[in-house]
Amino acid sequence: MVKGEIRLVPIGTVPPEVCGWLMNALPPVFDCTCRMAPAMPHPAFAWGPRRAQYSADAILAQVDAGEAKYALAIADLDLYVPQLNFVFGLADRAAAHAIIALPRLRQSFYGLPDDTSLFCGRVVKEAVHELGHVQGLEHCRDRRCVMAFSNSLADTDYKGQEFCERCKKTRRV
Repeated sequence: MVKGEIRLVPIGTVPPEVCGWLMNALPPVFDCTCRMAPAMPHPAFAWGPRRAQYSADAILAQVDAGEAKYALAIADLDLYVPQLNFVFGLADRAAAHAIIALPRLRQSFYGLPDDTSLFCGRVVKEAVHELGHVQGLEHCRDRRCVMAFSNSLADTDYKGQEFCERCKKTRRV
């Protein structure tokens, strides 16, 4: 296992700029290196026709960190877990894997003009949030902390990209 390395795993087709944003943003937050993995094939096995979404759990179970300490899957797919209508992301602490979903982070998903800067900030926040869960953090009551729960894009937009002092102290690294 490579200490302090995050393996970025595209699921199907992911815009290259998204991977670039994460390659630049994650190392300073986690004091690590990032390495790109080959893209996993489009996960037809995870399609839920009744919901017209993909199962985040099913995809996450197939993610491989290789020799890295952590894996972050990036899916340009609308994801769900059974108890929620959708998820921006999901983490599996035991496996040290997480996944983020891009569609609902885009303005265009809601019929609004795209905003690349806003989209980039949302992607980074959700990636840091899910990797924070992988490092043992729960949701934080500090609404500005990146570990605050996002039930909507307004929640994601309000919080910052960094851990609050309490979360910084309790992370398992």
